[in-house]
Parts: sequence; structure tokens; C-alpha cells
Amino acid sequence: MKKIINPILKGFNPDPSIIRVENDYYIATSTFQWYPGVQIHHSRDLVNWKLVTRPLNRLTQLDMRGNPDSLGVWAPCLSYYNGTYYLVYSDVKNIKGGYMDVYNYLVTTQDILGDWSEPVYLNSRGFDQSLFHDNDGRKWLVGMSCDKEKGKDWFGGIILQEYSEQEKKLSGPVYNIFNGTEAGLTEGPHLYKCNGYYYLITAEGGTENYHCVTLARSTSLFGPYEVAPNNPIITTKLEPTYAMQKAGHADFVETPDGQVYMVHLCSRPMPRNGKCILGRETSIQKMIWTKDNWLQLECGGNKPLIEVEAPELAEFIQEKEHERDDFDNETLSIQFQTLRIPLGEDMMSLKERSGYLRLKGRESLNSLFCQSLVARRQQSFNYTASTCVEFEPDSFKQMAGLVCYYNTENYIYLRVTHNEILGKCLGIIQCHNFNVSYPLKTDVSLNGIKRIYLKVTVTYDILQFYYSVDGESWTAIGPILDAGILSDESCKESFGFTGAFVGVCCQDFSGERKYADFDYFEYIENK
Repeated sequence: MKKIINPILKGFNPDPSIIRVENDYYIATSTFQWYPGVQIHHSRDLVNWKLVTRPLNRLTQLDMRGNPDSLGVWAPCLSYYNGTYYLVYSDVKNIKGGYMDVYNYLVTTQDILGDWSEPVYLNSRGFDQSLFHDNDGRKWLVGMSCDKEKGKDWFGGIILQEYSEQEKKLSGPVYNIFNGTEAGLTEGPHLYKCNGYYYLITAEGGTENYHCVTLARSTSLFGPYEVAPNNPIITTKLEPTYAMQKAGHADFVETPDGQVYMVHLCSRPMPRNGKCILGRETSIQKMIWTKDNWLQLECGGNKPLIEVEAPELAEFIQEKEHERDDFDNETLSIQFQTLRIPLGEDMMSLKERSGYLRLKGRESLNSLFCQSLVARRQQSFNYTASTCVEFEPDSFKQMAGLVCYYNTENYIYLRVTHNEILGKCLGIIQCHNFNVSYPLKTDVSLNGIKRIYLKVTVTYDILQFYYSVDGESWTAIGPILDAGILSDESCKESFGFTGAFVGVCCQDFSGERKYADFDYFEYIENK
């Protein structure tokens, strides 16, 4: 019997929203400050998944300049009705000081792999908004409300308002339909209609180790909603040693033959220190309807499984992802993302030098605005990444190289730069909660060397850099470093909702925009 092995979307892929259109399944996940916004994966069998598009790829749809770390695109909701795909998403700008500045939008398309519309502004009442299509064709926006009033809970319940497709705006009264359960921190709502009920799924308990999936239902869209007797229907809060933690924020889908599968976020802590360097991922569970029409795990209880029975569907063979990008195309591999904005020709070019990625030095790795950085998710606890760079700095203000990056306060950077004593040289910068250190006592001179190969190996929390002048013989540089700082749990100055990335970057604090040419980038997962 074919098995699904969790997680199905490895590495930073949280807050899954799933749909089925005929025999095709799609999952949308959050991207936070990474650009383009929203990842959409495709499958035909719920076993094999492939990243196929990121729909928010224009500044008119998403401009995150200045967005703090782990804000930006939260909890997208993907839906489909009568030939049109709908995507609701939040762009969160601020959550400090007891207030939330958030903008909720809707984009649509008839081709999920094509261009999506310009955004329709919906509201700023809270985050985790989703669109429900009722059987009568009416559409309703459901989401959590941020209650900023003095003395009240910041999580103000689940609210509902009608959306007019003709007028492209919300209209009519706002209904508070659900205040949550004793688990608290009620968010991530999705509405469904089946079995003669309206079902409401929410995420509760916070997005860490007490996270959970709760279920309620009503015979009326507006409530009252009765909570399920087996709540929470999925959680790992009572399983602190389980390999899969933080289970919550869910959505479900039916197969053509009526089987029910629920996707949910989870995290896999490293055995030695419990840090989740891969961020929050997406897993899937097989569900059943009970005799009294409540959803529960097919295996019973509320503990999600790592191995799940797959549905009996036509075989779908996933194409193997390219592990090496030689930058021979006019566009970057879909695996790569940038920070907050797309990189135009003034920051990045694949055309100015054929077969190379040219990055033009911009702001520091601590910047919230314009970074010349291109990176991909870490999707395995064990990997090797390498590149080759040609870069001729003439100042310490100019640097380029290979970076292991979590956010502006946590990164580890093997970079080529220039100093007055050595000239062109290679060294390491480590930033942990904005505390910058230089693990290498003396940088390595690169005078007379035009091309330098850079490599990193990561084995759980062990990170080691290497360099080479020929790409064949490698020399370790610097001490073993702690990859665990690239995790949600290591953030002290900001929220941590993303995951570790590895990639290439270039900075020029002089404003001259000195460029670096990268010949290739290779990412290999090790067993």
C-alpha cells in the first residue's frame, strides 16, 4: 500500500490552504518577507508535490519594502469557484505596540500558472482571512479580528462579512461568529459546507508547541457554532518528544471518491537542541467522518502521523528538481527567492554576462529595503551548497559571497572583501540577534585569484565553510559554527515565523554598486 511520508512540503512552507480542481490538487503556503509572494505546489496523488508558481510577482500586488522580519504575506487562502481561482492574502506591516497594521487583498485568475489580477483591497481588521463560496453563489470573507481595545484580548474572535464580486468590495454587516475555545489565540479560519452543516476550522493555542486544530459547526452560516466533542482534532502539544511538533493551522480536501485529507503545519526539531531550523512545514493526514458527522483522524485520537495511507489515485511521477543552476536561462530557477521586492536590472542581471548571475552591491544583510540577495530554502537537515564568484572589491565597504540566512538579525556569511593589509581577502561574518562577530581570526588573502569557489556543509546544527581555487580541492575555513541560530527559536529581537535559507549576495556600502558574478549555484541534500 502506497504511503505518504510527512512532511509533504519540506522546509519553510507554513499555513497550508488546499483545493482540488478535477484531478489536480494545489496547496498555497505563506512566504512572509520573501518574494515573490505565496508558494503554490501541485500534485495529482497527494504524495508527490512540485512547486509550480508564486502568484504575487509584481510590486503592484505586493510591495514589502520596510516590512520587518517575519511579517509580509501571512496565511493565504486559495479557493476555486466556477472556473476562477481566488487567492486571499494578508500583507502585515506591523504588530508591535499593541497594534496591527495589515492590509488584506484578493487576486484572481482563470489560469493558476498564469498571471494573476491586480489586487482588490478587502479590509484591515485582522489577519488569516479566507474566502468562502456558499452554494447559492454568495461569497463571504472570514477571518480573525484583532481587538485593540484596552482590556480586551488581542484575538477578538472570528468575523464574517459578505464580498460583492460585482462591486469588488466587502459590503453589509460584520458578524462575529465564533469566539474560540479554551485553547485561545483563535486564528486561521476556514469555512466549509457539507453534511447539512457549516463547518469552521480554526488554529488555536499559538503557533508554537501548544498549537492545535479545532473544529466547530452550525446549521446557520452566522452561528452559533458548536465545538466538536473531540477537540482539538489535531495537536502535538501533549507529545513533547515526538519528531513532528507545532501541529496546527489546517485545511481539508476531498478526493474524487470521497476520501478526506487534512493538511496542517508542523515543525521538526533537531534532536540535540530542539530548534526547528527548517521552519514550519506542511504535513497531511487522512481523516474520516464519524457517525455523528464530526471529522477525526482515521487513526483515532489527535496525534498526527508521519506515515499516512495514500489515496488510490492514478500514478503521478514528479519531475526531479534541478540541484544545480548554471544561470544559463533568462530567469532564475523557481527555487530562488529575494527579500521584500523583485530585483530589477539595477540589482541583478542574467543578461549582462551570459551564463552568470550578476548581483550589484546594495544594502547590508540587516536592511529591510534593498538587498541584492538570491536564496533558496533549506529543505533538509543535511545539505551541501556551493558557488563560484568573481568579484574585485577595492574597499572593505564591498563584499560578496555565500550566505546561510534566517533574517536580518541571524545569518552566517562567507564573503570576499578587501582590507588595507591583505587586499582582496576571504572571511566570515556571523550575526546572532544583531551581535556581529568574526569567527576567523585572520582573513585569507585572495590576491591574484580571480575566481574563488565557496561551499558550506550543514549537518543538523553543525555548519562548516570551505573554499577552493579550482573547484576540486577544498580547504575548510573557520571553525565549526552553530547552524541552530538560523531558526525561529533563536530570534530574540523579532518574531520568527520562517526558516533557514542558503544563497548568494552582494553588498556595496559606498554606493558605487560594485558587482559580483556568480557562475553557478548548487544545492545537494545529503543523507
